[in-house]
Amino acid sequence: MKVAFATQDMKRVDAHFGWAKNIAIYELTPDGHKFLEAVQFDGDLQEDGNEDKLAPKLEAIKDCALLYVAAIGGSAAARVVAHKIHPVKVSGPDDIEETLDKLKEVLNGTPPPWLRKVMMKDQDKNFDFDEEETV
Repeated sequence: MKVAFATQDMKRVDAHFGWAKNIAIYELTPDGHKFLEAVQFDGDLQEDGNEDKLAPKLEAIKDCALLYVAAIGGSAAARVVAHKIHPVKVSGPDDIEETLDKLKEVLNGTPPPWLRKVMMKDQDKNFDFDEEETV
């Protein structure tokens, strides 16, 4: 499962999604995690109401199941959810490595229902209508 982090310093979840200079993307497996890429953004990232700045960020995270942010605006959150990505707001600047370790423990245990649904994102739904009984 791919997980994205809005970050200014590449070490902590410390950025508002729209204002983030970087999006760090990791692959999380039952055994651990691996850094995949960092996507950098520049320009006037703090300009409120500029929805155009979100398009490249949404493109960068399109394959991710989770997006960790320090904050996210309502319209941005709606666009993230529309791409079937679950935004997770952290309470303070959280260390990315520690967050990944905690998430791995949860995934290897009994994940809450919302997280189980997120984990199913990459799996194809299989409907076998041949086995269905007719009345």
